[in-house]
Amino acid sequence: MKRYILLLLALLIIPMGAIDAQGKKKGKKEVSPILEGRQKVRKADYENVWKFTSFNAKKKTMYFDEFDYTQIPDIVMQKKPDWQNFQPVVNFLSNNGRAAVTFVAIFGINPTITEDDDRERLAKKAADTALACLKIYEEWAAEQGLKNKMVLQVAQVDFRYWHGTDFFNMELPKDDVIPLGFIIALTNKKVEIFPNPAAGAQSFKDVKFFPNDATVVESYYPLIDSLASYVMSNDRYEVLLTGYSDNVGTVSYNKGLSNQRAVEIKKMLLQRGVPEYRIEVVARGENEPIGDNSTYEGRIANNRVSIKIQ
Repeated sequence: MKRYILLLLALLIIPMGAIDAQGKKKGKKEVSPILEGRQKVRKADYENVWKFTSFNAKKKTMYFDEFDYTQIPDIVMQKKPDWQNFQPVVNFLSNNGRAAVTFVAIFGINPTITEDDDRERLAKKAADTALACLKIYEEWAAEQGLKNKMVLQVAQVDFRYWHGTDFFNMELPKDDVIPLGFIIALTNKKVEIFPNPAAGAQSFKDVKFFPNDATVVESYYPLIDSLASYVMSNDRYEVLLTGYSDNVGTVSYNKGLSNQRAVEIKKMLLQRGVPEYRIEVVARGENEPIGDNSTYEGRIANNRVSIKIQ
């Protein structure tokens, strides 16, 4: 047990791309196993393909299970490890040494945590922990003589979107980080684990605001009408409203102003029938300027809400 605990600690402490005694990186540059971004996918999409009886190593097959990857260190210590619902995968790999498999451990951050810095810190820690657990499974598999090519990946998914409308009727977990399970792909080729439901979606221009003002100018009403209609045309579409400001005033004031601008557009979408759960608001304040804040025209450009279908 001590061996696995030490391995887990080492994986959490030692960064990827180790450096040798001469200060040179060993080997070629590795692709990070951590899939960036909060993937907007739904649990129901993966539950529908959970059929271990249909294993076929020659085809692109993908499965999902709510297997808790944080249990791996304890499971491997058993003389006869009980892999729970994950057992069929272990059995399959044991009998198919040439099968290639991609394991994606997925987690979510508790949506009650709203500060960006806190969420980013938790996501980094959670990803490192998940990867360490997968590495322990990989070592155990090697000890068992499994010769399958394994790709280990970790992803954060949007907890609210993952549960869909069920989210609004559920009791939220108390933990900051919520392990959600495994996505398993059996294929020799690259597989799209997280398809984008909004790929190819229509783009919408920014809504501009006068400095120090959160009033939506009437000339933008047709744009918001069109946006509401478009979002409602596909039940998988959501809209991300990101508010911005110029740099006049304090940082906290500008962030609050940028948030209010996005909220005003959200209110208008709600009035037009878009469900609240399909609208996400983000406040960026004076960050990411697209205009010169030293000019009036530049400040007008920066006082905006960007619209993204996701």
